[in-house]
Amino acid sequence: VVFVAGLGGIGMDTSRELLKRNLKNLVVLDRIDNPAAIAELKTINPKVTVSFYLYDVTVSLTETKKLLKTIFDKLKTVDILINGAGILDDHQIERTIAVNFTGLVNTTTAIMDFWDKRKGGSGGVVCNIGSVTGFNAIHQVPVYSATKAAVVSFTQSLAKLAPLTGVTAFTVNPGITVTTLVNKFNSWLDVEPRVAELLIDNPTQTTLACAQNFVKAIELNQNGGIWKLDLGTLAPIQWT
Repeated sequence: VVFVAGLGGIGMDTSRELLKRNLKNLVVLDRIDNPAAIAELKTINPKVTVSFYLYDVTVSLTETKKLLKTIFDKLKTVDILINGAGILDDHQIERTIAVNFTGLVNTTTAIMDFWDKRKGGSGGVVCNIGSVTGFNAIHQVPVYSATKAAVVSFTQSLAKLAPLTGVTAFTVNPGITVTTLVNKFNSWLDVEPRVAELLIDNPTQTTLACAQNFVKAIELNQNGGIWKLDLGTLAPIQWT
């Protein structure tokens, strides 16, 4: 498993849960080096090799391909790519789009060099982290919500291209989860200065509850699946 942003709020708990499974390798990519977190992950399951690479999803497609070549040269095979990078701040319009959507598209595009069966690849699985805002927008943060809708749409196209590429795909879409992401953030044009406070007034879930259902969705491995991870439950969403 290659996990982009595997040390974040939901990411770290999901990495912990993944390591309880029968993995061979967990490769964590993140823009901030956290040796203590990596050291902790290495202690969970000695049978799994945990490695870390610095990676900012806003780098060029060329740079992403170079990093993935390094990983593939070392591991030979990668089965699952998890795209989990995300920010929530509608003041940072270009960066929100770059991190939440463009970076995800570039990372997925880059791994196709190694997975696409038209190029002799053996296929793989893409798991993209979206958000319930992808199909139920929080209108005070329309830029963030739009990027998550784009993630769902892009992933659905990937899933339909699976017969051609050999690469399957699905999304996991968390509801309001208690992470640093939602502690304080800005609404678009300051349409709601209290947006973070109002959001947290709604029912929430823990990162652990989210992570446990996240891993269940990975194990189900349903091509084209749109999973809603909310209030500690895992439920399919019908997309029309």
